[in-house]
Amino acid sequence: MKLHSERPAGANTFTAYGDGWFDVNGERHSGSVLVVPEAEVVAWGVADFDSLSEADFERLLALEPELVLFGTGTRQRFPHPRLTAPLARRQIGIEVMDTGAACRTYNILAGEGRRALAALLPMG
Repeated sequence: MKLHSERPAGANTFTAYGDGWFDVNGERHSGSVLVVPEAEVVAWGVADFDSLSEADFERLLALEPELVLFGTGTRQRFPHPRLTAPLARRQIGIEVMDTGAACRTYNILAGEGRRALAALLPMG
């Protein structure tokens, strides 16, 4: 799906996404990714939802997010609270949604100047 919107100056935004890939500022990325408005896109290294660990969510803390948008792939699935405990301990909110919704929501929040982190598993 192609996304069209005004890109905030200097902020990463999703310009398209599809099965197994994401375009951020027009640049293609494959697999799971971590995206914040002002830093390089990082490969998350998570193969799929069932392989998630607490360490995968612990890694998100280094990016100092205000909140996390967790895209779970083609459909919404909720991780066990034990996995997201590192975020809860730091009082960082997490919103769980399908990956397409997470991309669209991230673009809105980035446009508002929020420090949202999109932690995305690929669709498909």
